[in-house]
Amino acid sequence: MSVRGATSAIKSGNCLRDHFLLAMPSLSEGIFSQSITYICEHGESGAMGIIINQPLDLTVAEIFEHLDIKASREFGDEPVMAGGPVQIDHGFVLHRHSATDWEASLQVTPEITLTTSRDILRAIADGSGPSEHLIALGYAGWSAGQLEEELSHNSWLSLPADSEVIFATPWHRRLAAAAAGLGIDMNLISAQAGHA
Repeated sequence: MSVRGATSAIKSGNCLRDHFLLAMPSLSEGIFSQSITYICEHGESGAMGIIINQPLDLTVAEIFEHLDIKASREFGDEPVMAGGPVQIDHGFVLHRHSATDWEASLQVTPEITLTTSRDILRAIADGSGPSEHLIALGYAGWSAGQLEEELSHNSWLSLPADSEVIFATPWHRRLAAAAAGLGIDMNLISAQAGHA
């Protein structure tokens, strides 16, 4: 599909919001190597998502300590994800089943929300926030047509997202779990892409 064809497909409603992007072996370096990205927004102006399986050397407890947020329980074993290479100093919280209206949120689906305001961090720390959450620093972003171009070069495998992979699967098993939903073992995919 050409970029022009991809853009017209987006206009007709064929977008990748609430999809996973699985990095193909050709993306062998940097933050996207062996990554799974949850797409939160996709349209004519581009796309944005959160990488959900690349932990930083940082815990949620350390984030709370840095922000002077007192926690009601221990968060020392909960990793913070490297959400992507854009705005790496900004926090993003993916969460599900939250009835609260947060100060700055994007409703991705009726089930999943992306929130960027500190009020959700305070609520998570004191136990009143969503228990099913993923905290990341930074996000993955694509300009208009860029993601479609990368897809046409077989850089990504896209599939509908499964919230269980995000919220109920350990981070180191998320890529394999998502691929297994398609009956694919990512370890068996070659870095050499061919065109018939």
